[in-house]
Amino acid sequence: MEKPDKRTSILTAAHELFTELGYEGTSTRQIAKESGANMSMINYYFGSKEGVFLEIMNERVKGFKAQLLSISEDRSLPLEKLMKVIEGYTRRILSDIPFHKLMYRELSLAQRPEMCIKLRDAMSGNMQVIETIINNGITDGTFKPIDTRMLIATIMGTISSVATMPTKITQGSILDINIPKDREILTDRLITHLKDLVTTYLTPQK
Repeated sequence: MEKPDKRTSILTAAHELFTELGYEGTSTRQIAKESGANMSMINYYFGSKEGVFLEIMNERVKGFKAQLLSISEDRSLPLEKLMKVIEGYTRRILSDIPFHKLMYRELSLAQRPEMCIKLRDAMSGNMQVIETIINNGITDGTFKPIDTRMLIATIMGTISSVATMPTKITQGSILDINIPKDREILTDRLITHLKDLVTTYLTPQK
């Protein structure tokens, strides 16, 4: 049991360090110290700091993909499936905002092109599942014909915007997204908004 536990410890420690210090501010030496592992063990499992970061990202992407596939394969109507996707993705992002910001920064700045390509490739599979759910709804007449990828960008972009710049919706209120109770309120508010928006937009006009 020692090796799997140590591998998990490395990933857990790295996640916390990346979140607190950023990618550039985190070293493999710090990861080793916080996880109780040694440098050779990190190199054995992941090859490098970039390998550790990519593994954390891959686990997140795979976890969401499993959730998406479960939604896609159930017998719900297309709109019900899309509502589940919206709720699942919103809660996933807002439950770990610091790491989402880190990922968003890596993708937007593209300072490490090879890593960005790997991240985008991993995420593209999830987008294809969502695209299929929407396109199936268009095909069976549940949804009106729309630009599917623009709709996905709207949903994802809105969630990311709230996660990275919450003051857009909290300014003038006492809500603070860093406080768990307030974050839950904002999460529910965002889910309700997106569900209403998407339902209104996709419903065919009679």
